[in-house]
Amino acid sequence: MSRRTVYMDHSATTPVREEVVEAMLPFYHELFGNPSSIHAPGRTVRRAVEEAREKTALALGAEPGEIFFTAGGTESNNITLRGAAKKRGEPGHIITSSIEHHAVLDVCSELAAEGHRVTFLPVDQYGRVSIDQLQEAITPDTFLISIMAANNEIGTLQPISAIGEVARERKILFHTDAVQIAGQLPIDLKKLNVDFLSLSAHKFNGPKGIGALYVRKGAKVTPLYSGGGQERKLRPGTENVPGIVGLSRAMELAVAEIKDKKKRLEALRYKMITGLMAIDETILNGHPEERLPNNVNVSFKHVEGEAVLLSLDLEGIAASSGSACSSGSLDPSHVLRAIGLDHPTAHGSIRFSLGWGNTEEDVDYLLEVIPRVVNNLRRISPTYRTNGSRKE
Repeated sequence: MSRRTVYMDHSATTPVREEVVEAMLPFYHELFGNPSSIHAPGRTVRRAVEEAREKTALALGAEPGEIFFTAGGTESNNITLRGAAKKRGEPGHIITSSIEHHAVLDVCSELAAEGHRVTFLPVDQYGRVSIDQLQEAITPDTFLISIMAANNEIGTLQPISAIGEVARERKILFHTDAVQIAGQLPIDLKKLNVDFLSLSAHKFNGPKGIGALYVRKGAKVTPLYSGGGQERKLRPGTENVPGIVGLSRAMELAVAEIKDKKKRLEALRYKMITGLMAIDETILNGHPEERLPNNVNVSFKHVEGEAVLLSLDLEGIAASSGSACSSGSLDPSHVLRAIGLDHPTAHGSIRFSLGWGNTEEDVDYLLEVIPRVVNNLRRISPTYRTNGSRKE
């Protein structure tokens, strides 16, 4: 089989669909007015922004007034966590998990340095939080719970509805970072017990630099920024109109295709996992069933994940050793350490994330290439013999 170019890093970012680009283009040229202006060009663009808000809300089962456009998932997370702490006005207690994205973990650590108490819940070997441990962690001054809907590295899904029930019963604000599930799995905010939900367009074939924050009607945070009345003062600044239009179009397309896409990606995921697990001393990371339809995270013992990635890149295959946001770090993934992997095994992990455009032929090509890549690296590993047994 000849060399192919195969992109399997959709959890890091996705290509923008042509339909999305076409929807955005007029707002760079003909429809360039400022949506805050009261003249005709401004009013035309304002209508486009509000139509995009309505479409986004409809896709998520929300009300238009509950959708706020932001620069992306990181900003949405910051607005929620910092805004909730700012509104409280005095030190309180926050609960999150030990495997959150750094856009939540780092904010929580900074809030802890400012006087708030933060509980970082442990997870089981699959990366799931325990509802019992969550309930035990709640104290009278707990004002916010933030648990991601699905982990960006190992794909494990969290019991968000059950967590939301606990939070609602105890009258605690509940935020979920849903960046990885938006466009992958159905979201119905009329049924999901969350007060805040973050998402980012570039994870579901939309443009970079645009995201959204759902804020349940009645839930309140104090704005972090000043300087304008845009987004009802929660996120002031002239709106990224092309991005907003692109986000709503990408969301519209993703939701319309979500059932078929989920079924197709799960079939590819199953084939990939079956093939990868046939390689000696390979570990599947994350929950075997309760995981994102596009995510496969494995650890190849006795090899460095970065070496595998570089070898795959030479074969035209793009994957990841974890979160793209932490790719410059030499430390093993905090997620993999939290689920109990030792340092060397965590360093041997690779994340493959499928998406729109991936085919069965792509998976076949990966499964043809990767056994050779892993075996070649193990031949020069100081902890692995060529016959597959560990050195004494």
